Amino acid sequence: MRNSFSEVKIFQVKPDKLDEFEKMVAIMAEEQKVQEGCIDIKYVKRFFTLDGLGNPPRELTKMVKCVKYFSYWEFDNKENYGKAIEWFFKVYEKDIQKLLIMPFDINCGNSVY
Repeated sequence: MRNSFSEVKIFQVKPDKLDEFEKMVAIMAEEQKVQEGCIDIKYVKRFFTLDGLGNPPRELTKMVKCVKYFSYWEFDNKENYGKAIEWFFKVYEKDIQKLLIMPFDINCGNSVY
């Protein structure tokens, strides 16, 4: 959607907390979807890496320090995003931080296309 406002979070999850994090994601995503102005929410677990152009991605075989997850949260405007991110921090920040090796990173801005 053009003129939307989006956020990408990067989570570096402790290797022994993957199941707990994924269970939390299932609950969070359902609640994130119903926030006012939410267009979409997606979570991705990094399973693959590029292994040369033209080749299919190669599956990662070992965990080094953490497993990265990414979320993409899209809104109709930045005002609704502001309300939703306040809700997210109040409800989930403390529980999520316990599962990570460092605080999650947030990148947000207006869509370009």
